[in-house]
Parts: sequence; C-alpha cells; structure tokens
Amino acid sequence: MFHASLSSQRLVRMFAGRVPVALVVLLGGLLAPAVTHAQEILIKSGERLAFMGDSITQDGAGAGGYVTLVVAGLAANDVKVTSIPAGISGHKSNQMLERLGRDVLDKKPQWMTLSCGVNDVWHGANGVPLEQYKKNITAIVDQCQAAGVKVVILTSTMISEDAAAENNRKLAAYNAFLRSLAAERKCPLADLNAQMQEAVQQRAAATGLKPDHLITRDGVHMNPYGNQMMARGVLRALGLSEAQLEKARAAWLEIPNAVNVDGRMNLTLAQFEQLSDLATRQKMTLEQLLNTEFARMVQAQLQSAPANGQQK
Repeated sequence: MFHASLSSQRLVRMFAGRVPVALVVLLGGLLAPAVTHAQEILIKSGERLAFMGDSITQDGAGAGGYVTLVVAGLAANDVKVTSIPAGISGHKSNQMLERLGRDVLDKKPQWMTLSCGVNDVWHGANGVPLEQYKKNITAIVDQCQAAGVKVVILTSTMISEDAAAENNRKLAAYNAFLRSLAAERKCPLADLNAQMQEAVQQRAAATGLKPDHLITRDGVHMNPYGNQMMARGVLRALGLSEAQLEKARAAWLEIPNAVNVDGRMNLTLAQFEQLSDLATRQKMTLEQLLNTEFARMVQAQLQSAPANGQQK
C-alpha cells in the first residue's frame, strides 16, 4: 500500500505535463443517444430529494459519492435541491420498507430515488426471495406515490464486475421486475445495471485490464468512476440532456476532496483521473504508480541528504 503523506497539489505537480485530458469513455454515458436541444428537468429548485438505499447509497453521500454528484450536477444546471440521504449499510427491501416512513416520508420530500436489490440477492439464505422482494418494492413505491412523492427507480448495480457470475444472473430477474414496475407505475427509470455493464466493458477496453475493480473498489461499492456512472444515470432519468450532463461533470471535476487515496491524501476528481490515466498509459494500477513514484522520491531524498555524521 502507498503510505506517503503527500499533499494532492505536490503529487499532481510530480506528473505535470505528462498526462493528456483524462479518459471519459468509461463513465457509461454512451447508452443514450445524444440530445442537442434543451430538455425539461423533472425536479425543480427548492424541492427535496431523498435517496433510499443500502451501503452503496450510504457511501454515495460522501464527498465524491453518487448522491453528492447528483445534487452538484443539478446545481450546475441551476436546479438547487435539498438532499435527504437514507442509505443504510446491509439493508434489504424488507428493512427499507419498514423504515420508509421515518427516514423518507416524514421528511416530506417531493422525490425519492430507490436503490435496492443487491443485498436481497447477495445475502443468499439471509436475503429476500424474488416474490417477497416484488411485494416489498411495490409497497415502497405505492406508499411514496400515495404520499405525493415521485419515485425514480434504479436497477440494482452488479455483484462483482463479472456479468456472468451466479449472483448477477440471479439479480437479472430482480432488475427485470424493477423495469416492469417502473413502466407500470410511470416512474422514471435509471437502468444502472445495464449502464454499469457497459461501463465495465468500456473501462476494460480503455485500460487493457480485466473486469475486477474497474469501476468499483471491491466488486460492489463504487470507486470514483462508478459513482459518476451512477450519478449520470440518475440525472438522465431526471431529464438532463447530454449537454446538461457535461455541465454536471465539469462541476464534479473540481469538487474538493472528492477522492481519498489510501486514506492519506485527498484529490479532486480531475486530479484522480489525471493520475489514473497516467497509470493506464504505464500499464500500472494507480496504487503501483504511487508506490513507484514514492520510492523514487525517497531515493532522491537519500541521495541528496548528507551521510550520517556529515554536514554539507
């Protein structure tokens, strides 16, 4: 692991002039056709937007998480909303249904995103079978709509970046139900599972690396690329055009401390992508690149320092 306590500014200066503009193709935004005219954004300034979910959503409320990016992306397009984070690690559809009132409805939002399904499948025998999942999710949507809360349904993201893995094959039926329910209840749909599969393939092609931790940090929870993929999907479901999404991304790149590297260094997304692009070009992971550069810095310091007992 990389254990140097370096400022982000000093680290980026180490690579100044060596990196072109960071790759953008891996963000999963190529599924929808380009839109050249202005579109109506469904959510309006002054409204409250709740984010119901599990640990992916809980993490998403951090500085560079998808919840934060959605709010920042709307603000970049002159839509100022109030976020109501409602993600709890490990939660499944039954638990989200149980706490819907106190965590969301009691706070009177106009909108709610619903991200649920990963743990229902991933927890195996302790998960939620498909038929019960359907009942739970339908009840969540119906209770929201009865309270006047508009729901954006998110298909569940992958459980490992291998689409052919057993859990992902099982998850497909849960996501098929979500797509059907969104159409039936006339809810905006962010098909994040399809977009994630596309993003993984594009990132693999761009880096030459096999799908593993390309847009996640552990196969499930998002890294900076995955958080941007999720935020783009949600914003697109809320009606943002491709031009408006690009305005959102420009704002994201400069969010302070959006990415933490090894628990010791905070970077903007622009700095993170700059270093990641350099690592890709050198056929390294970002961690390998940082370790290599740190070793070079230590050697340079040792060579310039006076020998033990000597003074310059």
